[in-house]
Amino acid sequence: MADTAANTEPKKLGVFNQLARFIIIGGGCAVIDFGTYSLLLGVLGWPVWLSKSISFILGTTASYVINRKFTFQGAGQGNTTAKAGAFAVLYTTTFFVNIGTNQLLCVVFNAQAAWQFTLFWVIAQGLGTMINFIMLKLLVFRD
Repeated sequence: MADTAANTEPKKLGVFNQLARFIIIGGGCAVIDFGTYSLLLGVLGWPVWLSKSISFILGTTASYVINRKFTFQGAGQGNTTAKAGAFAVLYTTTFFVNIGTNQLLCVVFNAQAAWQFTLFWVIAQGLGTMINFIMLKLLVFRD
């Protein structure tokens, strides 16, 4: 009987497997984020901070839903309300880090060309991704 219960438990993913999934899922969510950013900024002419804010929220929402299901096994265990709250605090923090980094780089380097906006988006996204993985792994979705 114990063997049956052990066989039904999901296999724990190692940190490198989790990181690989996080990066792959993050790539898909980055497409959502960057596509929205490009549309709002480049096509509609919205301000950088507003375009980046909206795109971040859309990409982050997709990231939460998908990573909760496929990357972090600890997501469905324990107090899921507390985990959702911790996620909200983490992503609120990285929201300001991401938006702030992007905006700061655009202002400091007087971004005018499309390649500059793209490069600064990538830098801000990379910093946010690094912070998110570490904090999700260690605090929010602990196994």
